[in-house]
Amino acid sequence: MKKKDVEIILSGLETFKKQKLDLEQYQTEAHIAADLLWFAFMNGDIEGKVVADLGCGNGVFGIGALLLGAEKVIFLDVDKEAIEIAKKNAEAVERIVDGELSKSFSNKEISSFNRKVDTVIQNPPFGVKKTHADKPFLLKAMKYAEKVYTFHKFETRRFVEKFVLDEGWKIKLVKKYKFPLRKGKDGQGYAFWKKQLHNVNVGVWLIEGE
Repeated sequence: MKKKDVEIILSGLETFKKQKLDLEQYQTEAHIAADLLWFAFMNGDIEGKVVADLGCGNGVFGIGALLLGAEKVIFLDVDKEAIEIAKKNAEAVERIVDGELSKSFSNKEISSFNRKVDTVIQNPPFGVKKTHADKPFLLKAMKYAEKVYTFHKFETRRFVEKFVLDEGWKIKLVKKYKFPLRKGKDGQGYAFWKKQLHNVNVGVWLIEGE
């Protein structure tokens, strides 16, 4: 499957009707997800691999990984609604590709994750509501995966890189994006914002064990 095909399918996925502020639910847009997934695919970290999508939201990364030949994807999110949306999206994509995809869903806290995988792809909370809310995701990913692709606000670069290096892992910035956060309307999304669109500078780091 080509990168553009992945992006087209991901752009049709159902998203949150109303994002939860306390969970910092920011929808990753299809073009960003497809771009990062294609990079990981070309790096040999998706096809034939067991992948975990931690804090999966609507499942955009995990579903994209399945489209690119992942052996299996584990979807995990603390939000029950997110897991239900991810399940519906996976079922819809199975109808598109006319085949069953190997997947599992877990409605649990990140602290419960204890499955060895090849690759983690995650977009954890940025830590706006709770400082360093991304730290538990980094710890679990480094404990159970060989490769980790992880999104963080670029302004937290020093913290992220020092934390990972202190844990004895190698880290490399591989992508930078303008991450769009949309206001929403009619009680949806972040409707209290004055601007319709906020662009946040985000980095994606590839983390590998020594």
